[in-house]
Amino acid sequence: MRPLPVDAGPVILGGDVGGTKTWLGIFRAQGGDAAAPLSLQRAAKFSSRSAASLEQLVAQFLADEREPVDYACFGLPGPVVGERVKLVNLPWEVDTEALGARFGFRETFLINDLVANAYGIGELEPSDFTVLHPGAPSAAGNMAVISPGTGLGEAGIFWDGRKHMPFACEGGHSDFAPRTELEVDLLKHLFIPYGHVSCERVLSGSMGIPNLYGFLRDTGRTPETPAIAEALKTGDPGSIISAAALEASCPLCVQTMDLFSSILGAEAGNLALKTMATGGIFIGGGIATKILPLLQRPPLLEALFAKGRFSDFMREIPLRVILNERAALLGAARHALHGAEALPSR
Repeated sequence: MRPLPVDAGPVILGGDVGGTKTWLGIFRAQGGDAAAPLSLQRAAKFSSRSAASLEQLVAQFLADEREPVDYACFGLPGPVVGERVKLVNLPWEVDTEALGARFGFRETFLINDLVANAYGIGELEPSDFTVLHPGAPSAAGNMAVISPGTGLGEAGIFWDGRKHMPFACEGGHSDFAPRTELEVDLLKHLFIPYGHVSCERVLSGSMGIPNLYGFLRDTGRTPETPAIAEALKTGDPGSIISAAALEASCPLCVQTMDLFSSILGAEAGNLALKTMATGGIFIGGGIATKILPLLQRPPLLEALFAKGRFSDFMREIPLRVILNERAALLGAARHALHGAEALPSR
């Protein structure tokens, strides 16, 4: 094993890349092992779509950095294949060789953004969560994370009896499974433009919320509020619809977000069953904290528990919302230490 620097701890660049925003941060590890405490030196948030590449944002962030970075790790929204990622909701391709060559990192690690989120859970305090359902007091074992944001991310966290180990998946692109007549009609409605209707098509800010709103409006279930119709011509649909639902100023927006919450609860339950997440489910992403009062309404938990013969089983599983928007940034830095410690000696 190649030892980590132990004098003042290695300097780490962490990155949480999203379809809308990217967080970058410089960390100092307070020790030379993978479990060493991390100290955040500085962080900055960027608009992802303002840059042509991740390299451009990193160069901007490191322009005034005086100390060389030892290790870098980036959580990215897309499948990591080898040492390269082609992002799903951004026109970027990222690879470790190009980043390391340009910035002189000793090692560069790429991980799925939800894996970064999962690693970050262990860095947070109890105050960084809101409990939607406490579950059983003795809940333990595997865990899972589901994060609706620009897209929909999912990850599992395996418990090996001593520690939790996150693993990536692309569950957000699995098939949307309708459970009610309303959702069957929704699937038929979305099948026309998309063909394959993934969970991300109904559980995301960029596509999901607008798709649900358009379905309820276009099928005549609830009339559209003129003020919202006007706002949607120029504004961000996800933000406008969710804000109106929070204010209860638009019945169609309220119905949209209740449907969103219900589908989110159902998919969180599906993920928990597939990963045996008896230790808990965590909802992350940029949307959850903004619509927290809506997630505390009945539709989410009702859908979470509605698993037939496994309803009682689901009630034993805790459900929490991650409030700290830097969770994935912290997780990327933690993974950098894990990855550095596992590197072979040279």
